[in-house]
Amino acid sequence: MKNPQGAEEFIYEQRKILKENPECASSSYNLGLGLMEEDKLDEAIDAFNDAIDNSGRMFEAYVNLGYIYFKKGDLDRVVSANINAVELEPRYARGYANLGFAYLQMMRTDEAIEALNKAIELNPDIVQAWANLINAYLQKDEIKLAIETGQKLIEKAPDFGLGHNNLACAYYNNDDYGNAIKHIDKASSLGFEAHPEFLERLEPYRQK
Repeated sequence: MKNPQGAEEFIYEQRKILKENPECASSSYNLGLGLMEEDKLDEAIDAFNDAIDNSGRMFEAYVNLGYIYFKKGDLDRVVSANINAVELEPRYARGYANLGFAYLQMMRTDEAIEALNKAIELNPDIVQAWANLINAYLQKDEIKLAIETGQKLIEKAPDFGLGHNNLACAYYNNDDYGNAIKHIDKASSLGFEAHPEFLERLEPYRQK
């Protein structure tokens, strides 16, 4: 959120509007954004819920609630919020991407794969969804699909360091250490910090 004034002034203005018109969903939503920016997460939750209560189409509020619940470590509520978002707006790719990521963290792999594929179908440019899909296939030991997904990702986004990292992991799991090294080095050259343990595992396969 970018406001011409400071966050505190922005929050004050939204509260002033809501005092005069408590059912203004857009002001409740804007208030939630301002509070979220100030890391006042519990107050932001209340504001987003007010926005939802006063509007039948406030799917963005659900997505922001999902983000807050993720910061709080409540994955069940992350899932619930994003399910509500995509029910309101079935073509909202970001909601499916968020849902897939939450399922991935919960080891609900099949649901993660379904949600991430839906996100990519709706918006192939969400590179994070592709990266998470690689991990979901690895989680399910579908190594070939993980590699194919990674190859498509780096073809689409050749400078996406996380994509090269995850593809390197897929190649490593396929015992293809040459390609694993190639892509982890590419990830590093793009500024991505690979996990030290993964680098350590690859070290014996580097040509001296």
